[in-house]
Amino acid sequence: MTQTFASLTFPRPTEASLAESFGVVASLLDAGDIAGALSRFDRERRTLDSWSALVHLRFAQDTTSEKAKEDRDYADHLSPKATAHEVSIKKRLLAEPLIDRARSVVGEHVIALWKSDITTFDTRIEQALEEEAKLTSAYTALLASARIEVGGETVNLSGLAPWLEHADRSVRHKAEQARWAFFAENGATLDDLYARLVALRTDMARTLGFETYTPLGYRRMRRVDYGPEDVARFREEVATHVTPLIALLLEQRRTEMGWPDLHYWDENFIDPKGNPKPAGDYDLLIERAENMFDRMSGGLGPFFKTMVEGGYLDLKNRDSKAGGGFCTAFPDVGMPFIFANFNGTHGDISVFTHEMGHAYQNWRSRDLPTIDELWPTMEAAEINSMGLEFLTWPHMDLMVEDGAADRFRRMHLISSLSFLPYGVCVDHFQHEVYARPDMTPEERHDTWRRLEQHYMPWRDYGDLAYPAKGGRWQAQGHIYRNPLYYIDYTLALCCAMQLWLLSRRDEAAAMTAYEGLCARGGAAPFTTLIADAGLVSPFAPGALADVVREAAAELGLSAD
Repeated sequence: MTQTFASLTFPRPTEASLAESFGVVASLLDAGDIAGALSRFDRERRTLDSWSALVHLRFAQDTTSEKAKEDRDYADHLSPKATAHEVSIKKRLLAEPLIDRARSVVGEHVIALWKSDITTFDTRIEQALEEEAKLTSAYTALLASARIEVGGETVNLSGLAPWLEHADRSVRHKAEQARWAFFAENGATLDDLYARLVALRTDMARTLGFETYTPLGYRRMRRVDYGPEDVARFREEVATHVTPLIALLLEQRRTEMGWPDLHYWDENFIDPKGNPKPAGDYDLLIERAENMFDRMSGGLGPFFKTMVEGGYLDLKNRDSKAGGGFCTAFPDVGMPFIFANFNGTHGDISVFTHEMGHAYQNWRSRDLPTIDELWPTMEAAEINSMGLEFLTWPHMDLMVEDGAADRFRRMHLISSLSFLPYGVCVDHFQHEVYARPDMTPEERHDTWRRLEQHYMPWRDYGDLAYPAKGGRWQAQGHIYRNPLYYIDYTLALCCAMQLWLLSRRDEAAAMTAYEGLCARGGAAPFTTLIADAGLVSPFAPGALADVVREAAAELGLSAD
């Protein structure tokens, strides 16, 4: 019987208890008990991660709770101290004469991860790490505080979504005006938060011996098998193969709709009949999702029932919740948790299947021997999530309103292709910011607008003054909270679309490949995982072009 989420409790660590727990690991190493030390080290980190995940989830569930805020601040204060203990142990295990014995137990990939980890921390940056966590939490709380008047209702940013894709063009326009009025009102605060984060991260990097934050950021993301040069080439592949295709698609949409021009508020209105909506309310969607996963091969059906029965879902939008969606996990009990904000749009389905992909991977790999393997690095993890979005296509008749399954599939494909230019723009922006950390707020906004015009030259904000001057990036939480984490989605999408193409030819083979990828978790680096799954690396010449060509053919467009 799986422990229910409501019953979860993990010991609250203290500085003294951390010193004692990791001191036991050190004592076992002193005694030459390497296997015992590694086992205890893994167990201590699982318990610590479980507690931290629960604390931060509770804050996301209610950003107005003083108790949740206090617990989050305490966890953020303790985190660098825990990291200091972990790095100290890893350094011992990576040094002679212990490294060969450690390698024989945890494997070469975990050793590579640890070698990267130990370069990302020093006790001299403990205070900076705590301050970074406070600033990112302030960003989360600020966006969660938004109360926007639209259509006679008061909604938060997540609740604004139905209005942003309303069939009435004037309604979409007014919704965007209301949205960006919030960002304009808080623009100075958002600029200040980001300037402080960039300065803080740059100082940490220099303290650790890096010239800029970028190499430190790659190591914090545990990217051990590719670098910024590979990513830069991939970004240009997107600009070459995808940007012209999306420009053509948008021009066709403008013509079909009879619009004299195409503005920002038109980009997400994909279907002339109106973007398909979910089949019904929350309860119906959960019931239909159980049916959908039961239809699919593998363990998805039983796993989802376990999630529902155990209460490991929080999907309804509430005023006090943080925006967006994510999957977290509690390694001590081997269960993940899905957090989202259903708002009655097609996005509910995409976000749900996306986060379900993360959850299923984590559950499938829960018995891997080390905590370092429970999650892959993020670009590989996003294949599991985006892959499930595509693999559920044959069952969309259950999830969307009657007769809209084909329209939903077309919209999802268009949205996926359209995301690629935006995704690489977010990444390129961050690389430029961290290369020039002394930019003024105005220079950052100018940089975003310049890059936006390169990757999305069609974008016209009309009278939306704030994004028109380059402020669109401030709505992208990853830029604040997870530096350099965004290219992962685009790299993963290139691989997930390969799973989609395989599923069209052989659904069973695609599911077998997907199940295998999930089960391997983080047992290998990104490029090895995808090669073993029979997928082509996004860094390989022509990989993106082939995927885009077939997707364009499905849409009746030319990718050339």
